[in-house]
Amino acid sequence: MLLIGMLDSPFVRRVAVSMRLLGMSYERHDWSVGRDSDRIRPYNPLGRVPVLVLDSGEILIESGAILDHLDQEVGPNRALLPVAGTPRRRALQLMALAVGAAEKARDRIYEREFRPADKSHAPWAERLLGQMHGALAELERRTAAAGSEHWLIDDRFSQADITLTCCLSLITDALPLELLPRYPALSEHYQRCEALPEFLATKAGWFPPSTT
Repeated sequence: MLLIGMLDSPFVRRVAVSMRLLGMSYERHDWSVGRDSDRIRPYNPLGRVPVLVLDSGEILIESGAILDHLDQEVGPNRALLPVAGTPRRRALQLMALAVGAAEKARDRIYEREFRPADKSHAPWAERLLGQMHGALAELERRTAAAGSEHWLIDDRFSQADITLTCCLSLITDALPLELLPRYPALSEHYQRCEALPEFLATKAGWFPPSTT
């Protein structure tokens, strides 16, 4: 299989971590949505990543759809997302909060890096940060409730743990804010996951895009 996208994207990274955890081998094209958009569009007309090209040649886009396919391939006993009921709903809600926080952080980065200074709108930038912190505060509450020695969903490592960690990686690397000391339960969980071999193997430093 071929995974397309850079590991500084939490959406690419959560697919890469999941594939490693599930023992799935893959190649990866380290293509940027900015620099390599012309190479990505034949695989995804939106020009977005991740893209997963299956051995059959079928092309999957959007990380949620890709992760769903991976879980179907390994079956319910090994699937990284609970298959039904309350655990699945809880995991999906945690993932929605984490993805939402990462998207607001990403939008804040784009505002800072791409918008000319004289066109910047401070109330909009503050709103983005407020939304991000709102999601992080709720994630902090839910992570603390799970306990420091436990994973997020029924003490079983799941896609909720993977997605949260990958999203926190973007936020903490890209924004010049001391986020983790503000959220101690998230900080502990983040550091615990980042020490796992599957995360160490997919860690990428985030570098702001060039505007030149």
